[in-house]
Amino acid sequence: MQTVWADGAYAGKLIQWTKNNCQWELVIVKRLKDAQGFKLLPKRWVVERTFGLIGRYRLLGKEYEATLESSEEDIQIAMINLMSRRLA
Repeated sequence: MQTVWADGAYAGKLIQWTKNNCQWELVIVKRLKDAQGFKLLPKRWVVERTFGLIGRYRLLGKEYEATLESSEEDIQIAMINLMSRRLA
């Protein structure tokens, strides 16, 4: 991973922290100030779509796990399942 996209809520110290600790570029996708109503923002929809797809998995619908590692594994299983269906 080289680039991470985030919305304006993650601006600030996190940009430099991400660069120093992870060697990733954090790009903030901001909404235009003069935009009215719904406006599709580049790259941001990818994250929202992914969250929507992950939310379809019953295992991830609620947080039942006791450790962060098991939650990460569940997300990886869901994404492997999703990608294998797309490749088939």
